[in-house]
Amino acid sequence: MSTQKVADALADAAVAPITSGMIVGLGTGSTARRAIRALAERVREEGLKVKCAPTSDSSEAFGREQGLPMLEFALVEEVDYLFDGADEVDPGLRILKGSGGAMTRERIVAWAAKRVVYMVTAEKLVEHLGSRTTLAIAVIPFGLASIRAHLRDLGLNGVCRRDLKGQLFLTDNGNLIVDVALGAEHDADEIAEALNAHPGVVDHGLFLYEADEVLVDRGNGAIERLVRERTP
Repeated sequence: MSTQKVADALADAAVAPITSGMIVGLGTGSTARRAIRALAERVREEGLKVKCAPTSDSSEAFGREQGLPMLEFALVEEVDYLFDGADEVDPGLRILKGSGGAMTRERIVAWAAKRVVYMVTAEKLVEHLGSRTTLAIAVIPFGLASIRAHLRDLGLNGVCRRDLKGQLFLTDNGNLIVDVALGAEHDADEIAEALNAHPGVVDHGLFLYEADEVLVDRGNGAIERLVRERTP
């Protein structure tokens, strides 16, 4: 097996189930870009016929560069298959996302998808969410101060995300991101419920039930499949 093939093993596994006629959700981030590239290779080499629903402006731009046909998601009722990356995965296949700030659109597309697959490297498997990275919370700028006060009441302390130029980071939807520390003492389900209920919180990086499958890159081309058991 060539070095290039080993490097693309995770992406190849993610796009392998895609068949002609599907509407495919394109995730956001560096790992998702690998799969977008792999999907474009299948389209060119196999004549695969797909249409794509991107989860961010950056994924849309990259997909177009790769020659993939894009749909306006506002007009899409259902997606057949979504692949995306993740920042952390716990033993229950609960996901932490948000490093790219695209979690609002990522969740909307995930909820519209028949099957949702996340791709990670082995070090992103954790015992509890928040072990390696912060929890991203998208908020409406109008309510920033009051929302941050509410977050402190929940025991969530953090900072507003800034870009490389030091400017406040804005999502594709014009929202701010507050990055907070999530410790082992926090119950992810309780935190998600509290955030979902608070006015002005648009979304957050706790994807607790979205994953149908997680593909884990164990190195040297070895891919482990973790599948969520769904109750009938």
